[in-house]
Amino acid sequence: MEQRHLGRTGLRVTRLGLGTLNWARDTDEQEAADQLKAFWEAGGSLVDTADIYADGGAEYLLGRLTEELVPREDLVIATKAGSVLEADRRVDGSRRHLLAALDASLERLGTDYVDLWQLHAFDPHTPLEETLQALDLAVTSGRARYVGLANFSGWQLARAGTWQLAAPGVRNRLASAQMEYSLLQRGIEREVLPAALDLGIGLLPSSPLGRGVLTGKYRHGTPVDSRGASEHLAAFVAPYLDETASRVVEAVTTAADGLAVTPLQVALSWVRDRPGVTAPILGARTAQQLRAALSVETLSLPDEIRQALDDVSAPVHHYPDHDWSTL
Repeated sequence: MEQRHLGRTGLRVTRLGLGTLNWARDTDEQEAADQLKAFWEAGGSLVDTADIYADGGAEYLLGRLTEELVPREDLVIATKAGSVLEADRRVDGSRRHLLAALDASLERLGTDYVDLWQLHAFDPHTPLEETLQALDLAVTSGRARYVGLANFSGWQLARAGTWQLAAPGVRNRLASAQMEYSLLQRGIEREVLPAALDLGIGLLPSSPLGRGVLTGKYRHGTPVDSRGASEHLAAFVAPYLDETASRVVEAVTTAADGLAVTPLQVALSWVRDRPGVTAPILGARTAQQLRAALSVETLSLPDEIRQALDDVSAPVHHYPDHDWSTL
């Protein structure tokens, strides 16, 4: 599998990553083992998890599998901290919480360090400088090799990235920003993507298949074994089952028919090769689904098809998101 540098750093990762959101919840240990083995055998290296996935179960499972199945040194392990499962608080970016969460992640993962440690979300109640200091402490203490962010808005990403660059040699450059990005969700193109490109931060798109909708599986209804039919994920899929999304899915399906490939391959290839993208994160539920996604490695979309998909999925941008002189 082809590798890319993660942002403006020396860290190289494969241009597709393996996500573990479903592990230890919808994906059992045997299925997770099959996924990790298939990913590794395909040449994949970047595996993404978080401390809240299955309340720590995903990290624990990944730790067991790296000990028993895949050599730790062959993987680039990324995890996240900052989200909390509390009724009155969803994010805790305090230095106290973050460093304690990192130590707990390392214990569950059974490793002395993670290759990439990411803030899961922005905490408006904690000074950003305090939050970012936790990232620097993680690197200087050897517990993390690189650091990044997830789910930050454009101004938040720009502020954080600029702060880190203001003291080279003391603060650590942000390597990555993990954001939802697909043909059905192009909101980051307004401000997040320009900020990331300017600051040299690599994008790791989550839900690159539009929460599964871009595979075409929902064109004629909701399959009983799909996320859209599950009790805890139906609301996650529902926003992408409207008429606007349907037009994009039909365009993807038409393109796939013309290229003799699958809609999944078309949609994934599109986001993988967008400017600023390092590696989409694949959140497959089964090893069979993952293998289907990994088959995109040899596909590059023709320019005319890429442009047609750009046009049909283009978000509406008004002032000040576009150059004022063109409005």
